[in-house]
Formats: sequence, structure tokens, C-alpha cells
Amino acid sequence: MKLIVDIEKEMADFKLAVSFIAETGNTLGLLGASGSGKSLTLRCIAGLTTPTRGRIVLNDRVLFDSDNGINLPCQKRNISFLFQHYALFPHLTVEQNIGFPLRKLDIKERKRRIKENLDFVKLTGLESRYPNQISGGQQQRVALARALVVQPDALLLDEPLSALDQHLRGEMERQLLALLSSFQGFSIYVTHNLEEAYRLCPELVILANGKVNARGSRESIFLHPPTYTAAQLTGCKNLSVARAVSPNFIEAVDWNCRLRVAQALPGNLSHVGIRAHHVVFVDRQEGVNVFPCWLKSKEESPTTVTLYLSLHNQQEERQTYHLLAEVSKEKWMFMKNHVFPWFVHLPPESLFLTTGE
Repeated sequence: MKLIVDIEKEMADFKLAVSFIAETGNTLGLLGASGSGKSLTLRCIAGLTTPTRGRIVLNDRVLFDSDNGINLPCQKRNISFLFQHYALFPHLTVEQNIGFPLRKLDIKERKRRIKENLDFVKLTGLESRYPNQISGGQQQRVALARALVVQPDALLLDEPLSALDQHLRGEMERQLLALLSSFQGFSIYVTHNLEEAYRLCPELVILANGKVNARGSRESIFLHPPTYTAAQLTGCKNLSVARAVSPNFIEAVDWNCRLRVAQALPGNLSHVGIRAHHVVFVDRQEGVNVFPCWLKSKEESPTTVTLYLSLHNQQEERQTYHLLAEVSKEKWMFMKNHVFPWFVHLPPESLFLTTGE
């Protein structure tokens, strides 16, 4: 069974044109910068916004088809939408909010489903409270229970953790992971949080300027992003213009070096990249892709240190650097007193090549 989305939405200052297929059992993540069309895509699938043209098919049931004049209203699509800010009814209790979509069911079935979902989201005992009487994390769980209580064919989640503090985010993320892993329908998860997307979404679609920029498994997208935009959106800070030298070597223009690569060169090669945590420090300048470097500046977090490095020579401009490297605090304590130059290794298998899209 599949969810097929092939739509366009023309607006005054923006055009959405996306096409992808989602499979049951694998949460599909929509990743992109603000304004890339992530939430608009969800609204079109849910029926809250009407595309200008195209087709949406869920389990062989046509939800929207501009050519044939089909546009099912949102209440007939059997799709649940978990909004970023929950959209709870402030005048209804927790129990009433969860049961709101079940108004047409008989009392016995309605109570059974409400209890089942209260238990699932661990809110038993809070049935009679109002949204302003519970925490933000509990409100989020009420919204989740309300989305699940209708037993939807598809679950759309629009940055559902963004309003929570760091502790609650971690707790709710674990609950969402358990839910999405067992959910029998389709699930599409919108986020701009890279780590959240990686943990929750086995498949990713990268959106940029209203279009699909890249699509693939989370492993392939993060290890070998196929486009320059995908590399940026997945958090790569080390990107250089690249030119082919031979089938196995490229020139990294911005880094002023020649590199051996393991990946086959794409025909429209534009950039080479490497993740900061894949940069390796070695003792001497031996082997391929090893270069002298000097530390320009650093930034510390509780567990890691980010090093800004210049290659080849100690440039006079203090803020000029070529590469970022990320090391553990333990590694930094070991290496910080070593005399310069240090030597940095860019492993061929850790380098990835992108197109200019």
C-alpha cells in the first residue's frame, strides 16, 4: 500500500511542486529550511489546502485529482494532523478533547477508544482536567491521543516537539519513536531538527524552494548527500567547490588541495564535502589526503570542541579558516598543547561529492 503525492500549488510569491511516494511502516521525514514548503505539503495531503493541480492517492483511494475534479474534504480522508501548537479546545477537558472526533460513535465504543488512547499516552487520571491545567508535554500527548483515536490511515506530524523544552523533547521523542514504529498506516514527519529527523525517520525527502531536492534513506542522505543543498540542510559545514582531475582525484578549490576520493565522480560534480566529526588528526604528513594545519579558533560545548583550521600555512587573517573539525573534550585535552603544524587526514571514504542543486 502506498501514499502517492504529485501536486503543485501556485501562490502569489511561492510555488510548490512536489512528487514522492510513502510506504507503510517507514516514517517519511520532510526536511527543509523555513519556507521550503514542508507544512504546505502536509496541508495539501490533509485536505486543509487545495493544490492547484496534481493527484494524491492513499491506499488506492483517490483523495485529490485535478484532472477528474476529485477533492475529498478533510473529514473524509481518514488522515490525522498533529499540529505544532496542538490546537486543543480550551473549554473541553482532556477526555472531551480526545473524544471530539468520535462524536458520531456510540457511547460504549467512544469510551473504549478514549480509555485505550489515554493509557497509551500515559494520561490516565487527568481525564477531567482542562488544557490550561496540564503541562506542555501533557498537552502534546492529548493532541497525539486525539490524532490516533480515529484510527487513521495516515498520520501527519508538523514539528510536534518544537514547543517543548529539551527534557520533554527527549521523553516525547522516545514515545513517538515507539508509536511510529508500530503504526500500521502512513506517517509523515515535518522537522528542521537534523538529529530528530535521523532518529525518527528511516526515509527522508529534502525540500528546497518548494521542490524535492533529494530523497533516500537517512543513512544515504547523511553519509552521501547527493546535492549541495542536501549537504547544507543535513548540517555539513565543510564544503568546497570541486573539479575533476581524474576518475579518482579531484581538486578542492576552496581548500586549495588535491584529494583522492572513493566515490564515483558525478557528471555534474560541483562540490566536495566532509562532516566535521570525520576529519582525522594524525602524527605526521604521510599517505593520501594528509595536510598540515593550524588552529584559528575554537568553540566548546559540554562534550565536544569545534576547531576552525587553516590548511597548508599559518594565514595572517585570524578569522580565515578552511575546515571545521569536531573532537571530544578528552581528545582536545590530549592535543591542545601539541606544537604546530598539526596534520589532518581527510579519508577518501568519508568524502562525498555533490551536484550544484
